[in-house]
Amino acid sequence: MHRMLDLLGRCLLALLFLGGAAQKAGDPGSVMQLLAAKGLPEWLVWPALAYNALAGVMLIAGWWLGPLALSLAAYCIFTSWFHFLPDDPWQMTIFVKNWAIAGGFLVLAGAHLPRHAAGR
Repeated sequence: MHRMLDLLGRCLLALLFLGGAAQKAGDPGSVMQLLAAKGLPEWLVWPALAYNALAGVMLIAGWWLGPLALSLAAYCIFTSWFHFLPDDPWQMTIFVKNWAIAGGFLVLAGAHLPRHAAGR
């Protein structure tokens, strides 16, 4: 049962990143605008798209789950910055959800890192 729940959880998380990759591929302009608004180069949409797609596949396949989950936690925390708009309740909800997803990835990392690396 534990393995099935782990796989199901990873697949659900993967949907978020595979959907993000598809969204970036279908409408890169909206992400480019977000990047530009924060003073970042618009071309970062392409490595973000690749990272989202690769991360989604890796989550489903179960490859390098500990390090992947740590990198995804950092990614979620960083991308929450784009949604930190205190005057917009919807964006603040997304901001908080990003931090919650990061927390889930930290739990996943703790479950999949070698015992000595996870501090057990």
